Amino acid sequence: MPVTHDLYQDLKRSKEEIQQKRAEDPLLDSLIEKYSRADAEVVKAETAQSDAPSDDALRKLKEKRLLVKDKIVRQLQAPS
Repeated sequence: MPVTHDLYQDLKRSKEEIQQKRAEDPLLDSLIEKYSRADAEVVKAETAQSDAPSDDALRKLKEKRLLVKDKIVRQLQAPS
């Protein structure tokens, strides 16, 4: 059964640390919101019983999610 990815674990940061940085950085906040939506799309596609997406469509959704995560990582590394 597909589950959402734990972004905090993937980033090796605590939820509290990320929440603080989100409060200080509107771009980071919007990227994390975008990641959450992309992750939800992947989970929805993976759990679709009928009208399931093709493997290529699922791969593209996962790539989209990964691109957003890469932007989050870069934003976290950017000087404040």
